[in-house]
Amino acid sequence: MDIALLLLLAITALAIAWLRDLFAAVMLAGIYGLLSASFFVSVDAVDVAFTEAAVGAGIFPLLMLAALALVGRNEQTAYRRPLISLLLVSITGAALVLGTLDMPAFGSADAPPHNHVAVRYIEESPKEIGIPNMVTSVLADYRSFDTLGEVVVVFTAAMGVLGLLFTGRAASPGSATERANMYDHRVLRVVSKMLIPLILLFALYVQFHGEYGPGGGFQAGVIFAAGIILYAMLFGFGNAQRVVRPALLQILAACGVLIYGSVGVVCLLSGGNFLDYSQLLPDPLVGRHVGILVIELGVGITVASAMILIFYAFASATVNSEEVA
Repeated sequence: MDIALLLLLAITALAIAWLRDLFAAVMLAGIYGLLSASFFVSVDAVDVAFTEAAVGAGIFPLLMLAALALVGRNEQTAYRRPLISLLLVSITGAALVLGTLDMPAFGSADAPPHNHVAVRYIEESPKEIGIPNMVTSVLADYRSFDTLGEVVVVFTAAMGVLGLLFTGRAASPGSATERANMYDHRVLRVVSKMLIPLILLFALYVQFHGEYGPGGGFQAGVIFAAGIILYAMLFGFGNAQRVVRPALLQILAACGVLIYGSVGVVCLLSGGNFLDYSQLLPDPLVGRHVGILVIELGVGITVASAMILIFYAFASATVNSEEVA
C-alpha cells in the first residue's frame, strides 16, 4: 500500500510539472494532497493526514483557482532553456540523495528520535498531561513555543497577502462574479445549504475534541474557513463579505494570537514559566487541560480568520479586475 501511494504521488508530481494547463495542474495538486493524506493515514500519522486533507486537498486548490482568475489558465511557453538552473538543481538533488544514505532505516528502533525525546513523551505524557491524544500533548504543551511561532507565521502571512491584494471593498451585486453566483449552480446551492451548517458544526467538534482524537485548532480553523469559502463561491463574494466582514476577521486573526500569548503571560504572573499551564489552577493536571483548550481556541480563531482573509484578498482582486475590464 505504501509503495503504491508513493508511486502515485511521484506520477502526480511529474504530471503537475509537465502540464501547461494550470487548471489541470491545480486539480492534480488537490489529488496530490489527497494521496498524501492517504499515505499519512497508512503510517498512522492521522493528525497530519487530517491537516493535509483539509489544506492540501481543500483550501489550497480553492486559493489556486482564485489565483488563476487573475493570471489566466495557460502557462506561458518558455523560449529559453536555463541549463545553469538545471545543473544547479541536479547537483542539489544529488547532494540531498547522498545525504540520505547515512540516515537510519525508516522505522528503525535504533534511530536517535526513538531513543531520546520520543521515549520521554510516550512514557511521561499520560502522567504529566493526562490526555489521550499524545499529538496534542506534544504540539500544545511540550512544543508550545514552536506552535506559538507557527500561529504568528500564519497571521503574518495573512497580513502580507492583505497588504498586497486586498482592497477592503465588497463586491457590488452587479459585478460579473456576483451575477455568475446568483444564477448558476442552483443544485449546488441547495445542497450547500444543508452541508455548510454541518461543516461548521464538524469544525467545532474537531476544535474541542482535539484532546481525545485527531484534530485541534489548526484542523478546525481550516475546516471552518472551508465552509465560509464554500458559501462565498456559491452565494457570491459580496454576500459572504456582508455575513463575515473583513474588518471583523482582521480583529479575530489578531485576537487568536493574543489569546495564545496571554495564556503564557498569565502563567508568568502566576509564578511559573511562560506557557507552563500547570500554574493556571491549583490542580496542575486540570490547569494543563484548561491551558491547552484555551490556546487551541486561539489557534483555531487565527487560522480560520487568516484562511478566509486570504481568500477574500484573491477574490477581491478578481472582482476589481473584472470591474476595470
